[in-house]
Amino acid sequence: MNASRQVIILDEISKLATKQEQWEPFSWYKEMRENTPVYYDAEQDVWNVFSYDHVKRVLFDHELFSNKKERSLIPVPRQMDSRSNVNLVDPPEHRKRRALLAQAFTPRSLKDWEPRIQEIVDELITDMERAPVVDIVQKLAIPLPVTVIADLLGVPSRDRNRIKAWSDILFLPYNLEAYDDIEEQKGLAMKEFAEYLYPIVLEKRKHPADDIISDLTKAELEGEQLTDEEVVMSAIGLLGAGNETTTTLISNMFYCMLFDQPGVYQELRADLTLVPKLVEEVLRFRFGATIDRKVARDTDVFGPEMKAGQVVVAWIGAANRDESHFARADAFDIHRPGNQQHLTFGAGPHFCLGAPLARLEANMALASFVKRFADIRKVDGLNLNDHLTASATGQSLKSLPVGLSL
Repeated sequence: MNASRQVIILDEISKLATKQEQWEPFSWYKEMRENTPVYYDAEQDVWNVFSYDHVKRVLFDHELFSNKKERSLIPVPRQMDSRSNVNLVDPPEHRKRRALLAQAFTPRSLKDWEPRIQEIVDELITDMERAPVVDIVQKLAIPLPVTVIADLLGVPSRDRNRIKAWSDILFLPYNLEAYDDIEEQKGLAMKEFAEYLYPIVLEKRKHPADDIISDLTKAELEGEQLTDEEVVMSAIGLLGAGNETTTTLISNMFYCMLFDQPGVYQELRADLTLVPKLVEEVLRFRFGATIDRKVARDTDVFGPEMKAGQVVVAWIGAANRDESHFARADAFDIHRPGNQQHLTFGAGPHFCLGAPLARLEANMALASFVKRFADIRKVDGLNLNDHLTASATGQSLKSLPVGLSL
């Protein structure tokens, strides 16, 4: 199979051509939910589902919709398909692999990390105090998650810019025009990332510390310790996944407060218990996530006949705007009951391992920020296109200037 045919290209399905359309795909989501909730894209031989119930079924039902797949939106590099990788497998094998990593992300483990996360948050916020306008993406949304995940793993946080750059390349979406160039960039990033981590893993094996890489060097799978290469690949997966989603979440929180519901910042100032509600509503309202699965056997569970081996894309961003599940779904409302029922972190056995950490960081960052700054404001003359970049979730913010009042 031609390598480029193993990659599913979302823009070729949605036909959303401009950055602005990809940043605000919500009217297209609505149109698909109402008119073609189960849509077959013949060009790429891909099924697409958009309603809450259908998306949830794809995420939950691993017997019908498998994560063992040859084609994907962002394929896992071949080197990462090791015994320790939690992707590309289904239960029961998946449960064993996931258990290796899961203990680092339990609420009890994260509780121990709260003081360090708060310290990082405080440092970043203190650095903003003297500026009337800050780029909230560059000053908070990017450095916080990558510093936290580097600390958790036991990687020097001074290297966070390199780690972030490698992660960004590995999560780059493909497009047909630049396919070979993107493939080459990803291969180089993976090689450099692995070469960087390898000596760190060797050192942790000799001198374990209180961090995840040390834990992985001691962990056993099927009665055997992980090899150095398997620990390296696990660390790459965690370093990448541990900052991408959280950066997007924190960036989107500020965009929502400025543009989707101006004035909500003052509500948070008056009542900090609303902070978690806002975080969940941002995850529901403004997150263009998609997940793909392989159809494991012929099925007509959604009506049309899907064939074994075909791919189905679950449009999570569309499911989170489904009026049949969320009343007034296109309104940003932090008081919405049940807004945490969004599917942004997935559902079922592959529910995002890092979700508790992402929530913790977002909540701590926002609560601390709200306590420190009296108000935020839009910056005049903002041209949104200048601040968007292609990412795993469609378009995401690479920068966002925010006016601050102390």
